[in-house]
Amino acid sequence: MSLRIKELRRDTKAAQEYFSQYLAYTLGPIELQYKMENEDIQIIDVRRQEDYEIGHIKGALSIPKEELSENLEKISKEKISIVYAYNSQCHLGARSCLILAEYGYPCMLLEGGFKTWTEDFKFEIVN
Repeated sequence: MSLRIKELRRDTKAAQEYFSQYLAYTLGPIELQYKMENEDIQIIDVRRQEDYEIGHIKGALSIPKEELSENLEKISKEKISIVYAYNSQCHLGARSCLILAEYGYPCMLLEGGFKTWTEDFKFEIVN
């Protein structure tokens, strides 16, 4: 392990900054469930359309990542967009959040994606 990594692990100010940002832009299934019940949010599924049709989170709008830039008019800048993709190893969600942020849309990433929503938490899906 490098000396720089060891130093960073002891830098509590850097850790505060990192975890503040991490919590500001990500959420888990329990927090999403709460937001769905109590806040005016929009959920965006950036997986392939075929996968959305097989099953998706209730209320989610299907805009595959490749089509996101061309479909921004479907998204409100007044609401926070919660973006999800396939799983925690999939970067489609993070890339989609980056696109949204670049265009001025507030967004968060559902950690674990659709897989965690359905397999780990067994929340309702629509098909």
